[in-house]
Amino acid sequence: MPAIMHQAIAEHAGILLIMAEQQATEGPITPRASDYAQWYQDIIAAAELVDQAPVRGCWILRPNGYGIWEAIQRDLDRRFRRLGVQNAYFPLLIPQSFITREAEHVEGFSPELAVVTHAGGDELEEPLVVRPTSETVIWATLRRWIRSHRDLPLLLNQWANVVRWEKRPRAFLRTTEFLWQEGHTAHATPEDARRFALTMLRTYEDFADQVLCLAPIVGEKPAHERFPGAVATFTLEPMMQDGRALQAGTSHDLGANFARAFDVTYQGEDGASHPVYATSWGVSTRTIGGVLMAHGDDRGAIFPPSVAPTQVAIVPVPGRDEASTRAVEAAAAEAQAQLTAAGHRVAVDNRPGLRPGAKFFHWERRGAPLRLEIGPRDVDANQAVAVTRHDGQKRRVPLSGLVPAVADLLGTVRTELSTRARAFREARTKAVEDRAELEAAVTEGYALARWCERKSCAEEIQAVTRATIRCYPFEWRDDRYLPLPDDPGPCAWCGEPATRRVIIGRAY
Repeated sequence: MPAIMHQAIAEHAGILLIMAEQQATEGPITPRASDYAQWYQDIIAAAELVDQAPVRGCWILRPNGYGIWEAIQRDLDRRFRRLGVQNAYFPLLIPQSFITREAEHVEGFSPELAVVTHAGGDELEEPLVVRPTSETVIWATLRRWIRSHRDLPLLLNQWANVVRWEKRPRAFLRTTEFLWQEGHTAHATPEDARRFALTMLRTYEDFADQVLCLAPIVGEKPAHERFPGAVATFTLEPMMQDGRALQAGTSHDLGANFARAFDVTYQGEDGASHPVYATSWGVSTRTIGGVLMAHGDDRGAIFPPSVAPTQVAIVPVPGRDEASTRAVEAAAAEAQAQLTAAGHRVAVDNRPGLRPGAKFFHWERRGAPLRLEIGPRDVDANQAVAVTRHDGQKRRVPLSGLVPAVADLLGTVRTELSTRARAFREARTKAVEDRAELEAAVTEGYALARWCERKSCAEEIQAVTRATIRCYPFEWRDDRYLPLPDDPGPCAWCGEPATRRVIIGRAY
């Protein structure tokens, strides 16, 4: 047998042994093709993102999971502040009477409410709702804060937790308690409110594309899918690897509904009293689930660099003697110091008793975008082997120029993840003309279909296909969002007249 074949067999056997050791200590990852739902749970466990909480539907965010949320929070907070938004905090407990002040609002949230009826050993005079969202308590407060046109616009955001009782919970995607940011703004005119709602949609789209690499479709929800109490709801709809949509953020034009419900007006320059117009907008920890399902593979999680808990994992490869091993460890420590000083999140894996191959698999499962391998020969050559997680490509980078080389590689990872997500979504979005084509399209991804805009038709589509109307898609042109051109014809489902196309898909 040729020597090269002996070498290949030996390397293959070594890889199988490492994988067996990995699975014995950390658990196997179910292939996506065999059980997508179990694969999702497995990669969450492999990346050590959450742990079970004692209350059903709640999860404990472990440091890795919370670290991702902190990165999301830092990035979005900078974006909000550039727009003049200020952070505030409103109470977790809301009088139940507040929730009932806006009819559509209470109808939309009543099945999900958690209500406190007793406290301090006594029954409360009025039950308290555990915050499902904060429109009501904020607008009850803004009545005291807004008097004149000089008080507008008022741009607020809060980083908080909310509770919405979930009957079928799933980590990150649908949880009883979750973390989010919720923005709330007050404006003098409906045009100002609509403009700001769309500004936030654009802010979210840029974040989801450039930071999370999700390549979402954006658009407006149909009337029956609007946020309770809104006059328009705008949404981001990235596609997951099983072809389903995940609503990853929303921005709502609330009109004057909440201002009327809580009697919030302002005195204009004309001396007359005028209604106040509102927006609200939010992104939550469910975006972490979107990142996992959009980018992960059968080896584990894949995180975009900006939100990865560990961006660069350095694995020192020991030498045959103590001197060469010390040189490797010194080079790894110096690399960590330089990269940390440059602002990267870096870990050196110097755990004893594990072979380098086992450490490689460890960081693959945890989704670190870049792995640096440094052995004695690398030290002698003043280089490291850089391995990008999303494609497994190996490159040699100079230790003396490590900071710019790593920055370039992480930028490449971000670009390629975003490009890959966009190509996947575009390949699985089909323009359809009739019921048969629609049914086939939603089994693989999105259908771009004419729809008659009747709620009863949407309900029938959902009953038969399990797909819902996700949005009327927008295009960004000339520095603004524009709907797709009208395309009159028969509704793809019922055949009734339709004027425009919508995105239809199954969703989480």
